[in-house]
Amino acid sequence: MKALKEFVIPYSGLKEGEHQFEYQINKAFFDFFNYDDFNSCDLKVAVKFVKKPTMFEIDFDISGSINVACDVTNELFDLPIAIKMPLLVKFGDEYNDENEDLLILPYSEYQLDISHYLYEIMVLAIPVKRVHPGVEDGTLKSDVLEKLKAYGTQPIRTQQKEENTNKVDPRWEKLKEIITDKNTD
Repeated sequence: MKALKEFVIPYSGLKEGEHQFEYQINKAFFDFFNYDDFNSCDLKVAVKFVKKPTMFEIDFDISGSINVACDVTNELFDLPIAIKMPLLVKFGDEYNDENEDLLILPYSEYQLDISHYLYEIMVLAIPVKRVHPGVEDGTLKSDVLEKLKAYGTQPIRTQQKEENTNKVDPRWEKLKEIITDKNTD
């Protein structure tokens, strides 16, 4: 797969010390990887690249939002994304990326393509279940929610919140009695 040129860092020409790189990520970036689980995105990526004599320290700081469909109502909403991820790069005889926090590059390399790392970080940050915030707090008015209520079902998170606020585990009450009994003796 051909690399995205703007995400290639030619580290052989960089001086030792800290370097900053900033990128603006949109849907075209994910289209390159044939990923289409959302409608649009507006993500800002700040990369802190610290070059040392024998290794690199890279810190990815990604923030912004992606536009996805709610799994309960199918309503579109902007899901906020905020990720910080470190990566340590060392040199060795051959390429090795088996460890998620450590990358080993061959001594003969002179540049690093971070596009695939950015892609993986962002895709893994997207939750598997996407629920509109209005569904969770009860402010969303939707035909689908009305139908769910008519059939006597509610979104799972709403049910869990109601159950958690109404019930107190009887085991906790027994434990409180034991503590109270010890304090009175």
